Amino acid sequence: MSKRRPYSRPVVLVLALAGGCSDEPAVTADAAVAPVVSSGSCTYTNAFSMSAECRDYVDARWTDALIATDCANARGTLRPGVACSYPEALGSCEIQIPNVRATRITFPGSDASRCAATRTGCTVFARGTFTPSALCASAVGDAGAARPDAAATGFAIFQPAVRECRAPLPGERPGASAEAQVCTWSAVSGATEEGRRYDDYASCDRVRTQRPYYPRPAAPARATPDARLQDPTYVAELAWVRSQVEASACVCCHATRTSPAGPSNWFVDAPGNWMDTFFDNGLALGAGWVDSTALGAYPAEQNNGFARTTSGLPSTDPARMARFFQQELAHRGRTRESFATTPPFGGPIASQLSYTPSACTGTDGMGSDGRLRWSSGSARYLYVLDQGSASPGVPPNLDQPAGTRWLVEVPFTAQPFVSGVAYGTLPPAATQRLPASGPPAPLTPGATYYLYVLEDVGIPITRCLFTAPR
Repeated sequence: MSKRRPYSRPVVLVLALAGGCSDEPAVTADAAVAPVVSSGSCTYTNAFSMSAECRDYVDARWTDALIATDCANARGTLRPGVACSYPEALGSCEIQIPNVRATRITFPGSDASRCAATRTGCTVFARGTFTPSALCASAVGDAGAARPDAAATGFAIFQPAVRECRAPLPGERPGASAEAQVCTWSAVSGATEEGRRYDDYASCDRVRTQRPYYPRPAAPARATPDARLQDPTYVAELAWVRSQVEASACVCCHATRTSPAGPSNWFVDAPGNWMDTFFDNGLALGAGWVDSTALGAYPAEQNNGFARTTSGLPSTDPARMARFFQQELAHRGRTRESFATTPPFGGPIASQLSYTPSACTGTDGMGSDGRLRWSSGSARYLYVLDQGSASPGVPPNLDQPAGTRWLVEVPFTAQPFVSGVAYGTLPPAATQRLPASGPPAPLTPGATYYLYVLEDVGIPITRCLFTAPR
């Protein structure tokens, strides 16, 4: 999805400006990126950062055909039998995850300002091991330094949802609001009124700051026309599903008219049967067979009647929506059991919900002076939670977990704040979201609390347990 958010950067799916207390592997210097046994490599331009990358296929399970397909999906240049090698590089990321074919990503370049982002995206979100070059060996350890703003980096900052109320388009029915306007949340989980098109009533540009967007190929086209398109009942149900999607923010990335660089995989205006553009996992999302809780959701009464309960896609009739996608999967010979081991949707934001914090290390935590410190850059969101609280997730329903004692943030138009924030004292340009009014409750000396600091929504910098000073 193009140059959007930091966590949308390299390493196949991600690179981020984030960190942790004890969840990152140790980083050791390497004068040059070491050679690796490779079945071949793929050079390409990362769709998020627009930076060059090189991927080595370092797993015996990579066949020539799989390598060719993977490189083609990245729109890269395949180099059979040739390993990635550059005179200057930031480092490399070794990705070895159970049940996933291993790869090694090399990041050519000489811009030291990219080192911290590269390291953390690799270790936190891609769950890889980062080996820095000599250039980045010291740069990745810089603590507390302010990061460049979005204008300097070219990456969009998460823009919170706003409720937009607009007059209905000419010829359309009056809106449901008291003023007869159409009111819609400009959020990735938002939906406009049933029967309308989302992009007519809310900002897709804002939505695309809230999740990584990038163009991706659709599933391979079928060899023969879909005979079901001759069945009026099926065609009517397919049209209903499309109208539901058109009314939701999903359309911001899944229609040719709304996707700046092209649709991201499936798209509603594909020729023939647009269900064919889905891979099986995407259908499983719609069927509700794979957990998508981490993506967040509005209650139906706040979202023009659209809910995301039994189906991963917002709908005014979630059971009907799920049933349609379940039937699509049955048509492909798939069952619920086919997805029993499929991880929850959301990638890094899903893994953050289940994250178990450990004790802060180094200077992270709270010092004897009552100041909160972290060691991986500037922040936009700062939480202090009770021990045992769930980790924060994404808006609108997962970003204020029970047990949050203090939550401060800066608007997306302002500069982030640096480490060293006194508990209860707002950093420059920051506002307090929790508690809604008044100062936060005092910390009990000797008690343990959970510090959670984010570079931006979905990008943790520090998440660890500290003891309040006595």
